[in-house]
This record gives sequence, C-alpha cells and structure tokens, in this order.
Amino acid sequence: MRAWRREPLVHFLGLGALLFILNGVFGNSATVGPTITVSEPSIARLAQLFTAQWHRPPTRAELNGLVEQQIREEVLYREAVAMGLDQNDTIVRRRLVQKLEFLSQDLVDDDAAESDLRAFFEDNAASFEEPAILTFSHVYFNPDRHGDSLRGDAELLLADLRAGSAGDVAELGDTFLLPLHFAQRSQREVAGLFGTAFAAELATLEVGSWQGPVASGYGLHLVLLQERVDAHLPEFGAVRDKVRNEYLNMRRRDADEAMYQRLREQYRIDIAWPTEADGAEATTERSK
Repeated sequence: MRAWRREPLVHFLGLGALLFILNGVFGNSATVGPTITVSEPSIARLAQLFTAQWHRPPTRAELNGLVEQQIREEVLYREAVAMGLDQNDTIVRRRLVQKLEFLSQDLVDDDAAESDLRAFFEDNAASFEEPAILTFSHVYFNPDRHGDSLRGDAELLLADLRAGSAGDVAELGDTFLLPLHFAQRSQREVAGLFGTAFAAELATLEVGSWQGPVASGYGLHLVLLQERVDAHLPEFGAVRDKVRNEYLNMRRRDADEAMYQRLREQYRIDIAWPTEADGAEATTERSK
C-alpha cells in the first residue's frame, strides 16, 4: 500500500471524487467529449519500438493492441488529471493512470462467498492443477556426432539396455551438460530444461523400462522413467487461499476494465492508420 493511500483524508477525497466523476460518466448523456487523436507518426513510432524490441514488425493485431493501449493510457490519464491526482505529485503519466486504477479497485468488495470461490475453482481447474512429478534417467545422443545414423545408433543401444548387456549407463551415450538423472521434477521443470515436447512424451512413458528415442532440442534421448506422480487437481481446501486471491484479482481486473470502457465511451477517438497498413483508412469512434 503506497503512502498516499494510507492517508485517510486523501483516500476519502479520492474515492469521493471518483464516485462524483463516475456518476456523471455512467449517466445517460450521449454527449461526445474531447477528441483523442492517434496520429500516423504516433502509430509509426509504436511500430518502430515494437520492431526494436522483438526484431520483427508487429502484426496488424499487435499494432491494434499497441494503439488501444495508447488510447487507454490517454483516457485514464485525462480522467486522472481531471480528478487532480497530478497535483503536488512529480510522478509521471503512468503513475497517474495507476492511481486512478487503484481507486477503481478500492471499490471492489474483498468479501467472497464460499459458493463463488468453489464455482471459480471448478471453472478454472486447470489453473490450480498440480503438474506431474517425474523421476527419470536418460542417455543422450548428439546429432553432430552421429549424423544420419543418429536414430539407428540410439535404437541399437536401446536394444542392449533392454537386454541388460549395455554396461554402466553413466558411461553410455554422448557428453551432456545436464545431469543424467533427475529426481522428482515437475513436468513444467522438465519442459524448461528439455522442451515441452520432450516433457509431454516423457509423462506418457511406462515406468520401469528403457524407452525412446525421445527427441529434445538437444538431440535424442533413451529414457528410463523410474517414477511418475500424475498431474491432479488438489482438494479445494488445500488451495483455498490461492483460489480466493485469484478470484479477487479477477474481480479487480473486471472492475478496472469496466471503468475504463465506460470512461472511453465519453471520448471521440480519431486513429490515422497508415494507408499502407492493410489498406486501412482513418477511423473515428464515437460513444454510443
């Protein structure tokens, strides 16, 4: 909680001002307010910044998102200034936008009915699922060393491993930077080390026998899956606090988005799309 929010008078005046403005904004007036213009040079600058960061030009959908973000910031910035949130405050524009969003989120009740939490838990079960836990050993085959015989060499050693005639596993295969044995690693951790495809295939293998070859970003692997605890959804009570936090965060995001959309409707939005961008022309949005 930031210092300005801990001052009761500032908090009270801020919430009062927000309610006063929102009362006017959410009314039935159809008047179109001041214009927000997104110029062609501004859009070009957004595209240049995106290209500099990601080393490729943005898609039209990504450029739409960048423009919408700029409009969002301008709408919230103007409303924040109208509320006087910039007075005696040296923090820049984004800080003012954050203040308005904080005030909006303060209006969200932190109480959550048990039935709502359980419904949220069931609707978003994938977010609370515990990943599979895997214990395995592997033998690595380097594509650079084996060339066209990579898969054949791996399959020959697999036959020896299954027959028990391969010798010391630690001395088999090619040199590898990662360990040859992994104990009780989550499927997500394995994916971070070997790639999602490797982790997904590993989680489907039978326990107790050498199998493969399984491909990763490094090459091929023969794998001995020694233990697997399958992914599962924990009991609600075990993750209730996490569910409550996620539920309240969702409500705050929804409240913030609803406030923004209603404030945005009070502005006329002019967007000067470059003519070479998919043949787009300048567009104007008006509140309905």
